[in-house]
Amino acid sequence: MKKFNLFNEIIIVNKTELLQAINTSKEYGINTKGKIIYAPFDEKEILIYQGKHTPKSANALTPSKAPSLGEIFGANYQIVEDEERVLIKAFSNWQELIKVNTPRASYDDTTGDGVDKYANKELEDIGWNATEFNINYRTLVDVLEKECAGTLLCIEQEEPYQFSGLGFLDNDTEAIKVLFSYCQEKIKKIMQEDPLYAADKLSDDEKEAAEFFKCL
Repeated sequence: MKKFNLFNEIIIVNKTELLQAINTSKEYGINTKGKIIYAPFDEKEILIYQGKHTPKSANALTPSKAPSLGEIFGANYQIVEDEERVLIKAFSNWQELIKVNTPRASYDDTTGDGVDKYANKELEDIGWNATEFNINYRTLVDVLEKECAGTLLCIEQEEPYQFSGLGFLDNDTEAIKVLFSYCQEKIKKIMQEDPLYAADKLSDDEKEAAEFFKCL
């Protein structure tokens, strides 16, 4: 998986297309590639902005004045207009972007507790069964991030170290295959080398997990 670190990334948007989206008064989003898209959003879409612009009503005493892009996006965005380009930095809006993107994320690594479930049921079944052999979700996330295609939308800085992220897998089928194979190999090795996990010593839950991974 590749990281999209909002501390470092500048998203570039076509100004004409952005103004068109604003003037439609429809809900729209800007993804990590700077593309403007309209609701409903694809299930794997990652957004650095989601909203719609509702112009303030005007009357003869208070004629309307077109707001700037900075006013439209709000204080949590840094906006620079460069001819036909709009440059956006969105890291200050991270808390809101968690709410926007979590419903489409494969897993949530934004809390102090770390990852504790996967959105995909088959991945969750793998994670749940793997815990019977002390293979935790963090270990499995490391495997996914190393072996599978996808994007980790995050804020990460070195000093002082800070990390928070949402994982988006490109292909759940690929991820299921990779994770199942990893757990199967790991559990077979555990059962061969650790006498506490010998086949005849397994608890009912451990046996059920071993059968799930086809290790019995």
